[in-house]
Amino acid sequence: MKIVIAPDSFKDSLSAQGVAEAIALGLAEVWPDAHLLKCPMADGGEGTVESILAACDGELRRTHVRGPLGATVVAAWGWLPRSHTAIIEMAEASGLQLVPPNLRDACTSSTYGTGELIRAALDAGAQRVILAIGGSATNDGGAGAMQALGVKLLDDQGQVLAPGGLALAQLARLDLSGIDSRLAEVRFDIAADVNNPLCGPHGASAIFGPQKGASPEQVEQLDQALGHFAELCAQALDKDVRDEPGSGAAGGLGFAAKAFLGAQFRAGVDVVAELVGLAEAVKGADLVITGEGRFDAQTLRGKTPFGVARIARQHGVPVIVIAGTLGDGYQALYEHGIDAAFALASGPMTLEQACAQAPRLLRERASDIARVWRVAARKA
Repeated sequence: MKIVIAPDSFKDSLSAQGVAEAIALGLAEVWPDAHLLKCPMADGGEGTVESILAACDGELRRTHVRGPLGATVVAAWGWLPRSHTAIIEMAEASGLQLVPPNLRDACTSSTYGTGELIRAALDAGAQRVILAIGGSATNDGGAGAMQALGVKLLDDQGQVLAPGGLALAQLARLDLSGIDSRLAEVRFDIAADVNNPLCGPHGASAIFGPQKGASPEQVEQLDQALGHFAELCAQALDKDVRDEPGSGAAGGLGFAAKAFLGAQFRAGVDVVAELVGLAEAVKGADLVITGEGRFDAQTLRGKTPFGVARIARQHGVPVIVIAGTLGDGYQALYEHGIDAAFALASGPMTLEQACAQAPRLLRERASDIARVWRVAARKA
């Protein structure tokens, strides 16, 4: 019997690798002779680098970069030497987790550190950069990242702009003469599950600005500043991508990646699935088990279980989800290749208790699933 175990991480609890190992232990209690193929997954957010490196025998590297508010941080990124591919989670350099809630400032936070990570990848000889852009603390349209890569953003006095999205309202001119020439030789893929445009009621500022510390007045100011930035970029680059899906991702980093780097957008789970060889692993499998911390209607927006189920369905393999919790609307996934879903908790418990006991609970649920499957197989 061949079973593919392809979960995402459980936030604040276990990595995808840890989840896969716990599930494998539970299945092995019932099926000691089964071929259990662990394939840790991610959807472009937290854990993307770890999942890819675990499957592809890559290297974890660390670089000192400028954090979202200017302080130096140590950011990890992945390197696949055989294919000269860098995997960068922008949240490592410019993520919300780097800023305490009381210090979050969407007006001044910058993606400069993400640009520094891209520069480190270029120094390593990257021919392809996969940029996972979930979890940002920024709303600067990717301006900071482009500054780190040699773009000069100048006001009407010829002075370099201050960091952050709000300063873009003072932008008078872009100087592209110093942009890193190596960028033109690199393929950029953006792994994301956000399809918002840059500006407007569904744009980066309106939808994501408040969680990054922006007041209603600041949201409006930031939206106008990003629109101004986009207008001048369109003039300088002779193309306008502000309304394209995904340009509003990561506070507008998606916009800069499209406009300056020619990046192609793909669902994060599809990028990870390709790199870890999920489709090949699923061929000939009897069962796929996937999971995530919260399984609900939002999973349909391209999260890991949805992507895994889509691939498994192409090969006619059933899929079972083990999740931390089952939220509103999770049943809608039954129309998209999910055959059953189970929550971890075995009784009343707090979120903190569930996180702490996740390895045991995952093992127990996996064992329970295997026992039910075995009974059904006998009757069949």
